[in-house]
Amino acid sequence: MNLTSGIVLYAITWFLTFYIVLMLRTRTQAEAGEIVPGTPASAPAEENVGRSALIATGFATVIWGAMASVIIWGGITVEDLDFRGILPPKEADTPAATQ
Repeated sequence: MNLTSGIVLYAITWFLTFYIVLMLRTRTQAEAGEIVPGTPASAPAEENVGRSALIATGFATVIWGAMASVIIWGGITVEDLDFRGILPPKEADTPAATQ
């Protein structure tokens, strides 16, 4: 994995984690009992985006580290995930390559 791939993988992981963290421990306006006119009752009453971003950064870093280590280690490949057997065989596995 090169630098660009690592950055893209981290960005995708961070945004997915951030969207999940935003939903955690969010109180709606209906739960708080104070609905602002013109907003739905399901809108957040108060959201601390900075705190959510820090939590998402921590989780995303751990998840990214696990994914990056598997990619760099190479122990799990696309061929390992080919459960239906639709990928062509590797060149080293064909009889012509062994001759």
